[in-house]
Parts: sequence; structure tokens; C-alpha cells
Amino acid sequence: MKLYHGSTQIVEMPLVSYGRDNLDFGKGFYTTNLQEQAEKWVQKFTLLGKKGCINIYDFQDEGIKEKCRYKIFLEYNEEWLDFILSCRSGGKDYLNYDIIEGGIANDKVFNTIELYFSKLIDKTEALKRLKFEKPNKQICFISQEVLNNVLRYESAYELTGKNT
Repeated sequence: MKLYHGSTQIVEMPLVSYGRDNLDFGKGFYTTNLQEQAEKWVQKFTLLGKKGCINIYDFQDEGIKEKCRYKIFLEYNEEWLDFILSCRSGGKDYLNYDIIEGGIANDKVFNTIELYFSKLIDKTEALKRLKFEKPNKQICFISQEVLNNVLRYESAYELTGKNT
């Protein structure tokens, strides 16, 4: 499966330790199987006049779910919501997994999460709002060893503010 990673540079040798803390699925190396989604991630750089790169990888995913600690969230549900909130609050539950796959907290989803996190809406209302959202997939590699064995760099291309 092809995976994409948006960055300000070419990333031939991804490092899980380079990621930021308190993201959706914790600290790790984030990818997506949606090229358009990776290009949207890069827009935050190109809008500031920085270089944006889309890195392309081959994810050797055959049998991976049986070979490592693989967590998948198929939809925005209570389990996903609790996990995202824990990770964004500094929780370390993500360290129980090698790879985590699931929906991205995009702008619309993020707004619902923020309302819930701020206690402006309850969990029932948050889940009701999330029910109508179609998840964009992200795959986060937590384990460097697993990443090194299943993700192969293929190529990259640059984006500028003009072509994003």
C-alpha cells in the first residue's frame, strides 16, 4: 500500500522520535494513504512560504496486523474519542501499540473534540456530531523497529504555495 507523509523536507529515513507530543495517536511518524490529505497537511507550511514535500512510501502491510501490536479505529466512536483525548492530554496509552490506524481529527472533527474537551458539550453530543463525519485515514508508526521493517521510502515531490 502506498502511504504519504507531508513535511518541509524529504524524509528517506523516518524517525518516530522526531514527532511532536500530544497528537491524535501520540508521538510517532504519521502517514496517510490519501495523497490529497498529505497535500493538505503540507499547506500549513507552504502558506507560510516554506517548502513542502510529499514523501511517498511503500507500506509492506501484508499480515502486519498479526505480526505486531496494531490498533485500528474503523470509525469515530467513543473508543476513538477517549483515545484521542488521552493522547492529546499527554496520556501514554499509545505506547501499547506499534502502529495505530484511524480517523484524523480534521478541522470539523477537531471543533467537536475541543467543545467536548472544554466541557461545553457532553460525550453523547460529541458522538452524535461525529457520527456523520467520514474519517480520513491516518496511520501512525509508534515503534521504530516495526517502521524500519515495513516502511520503504520510494520518492518525494515538492509543493509550493502555488500548487497546493
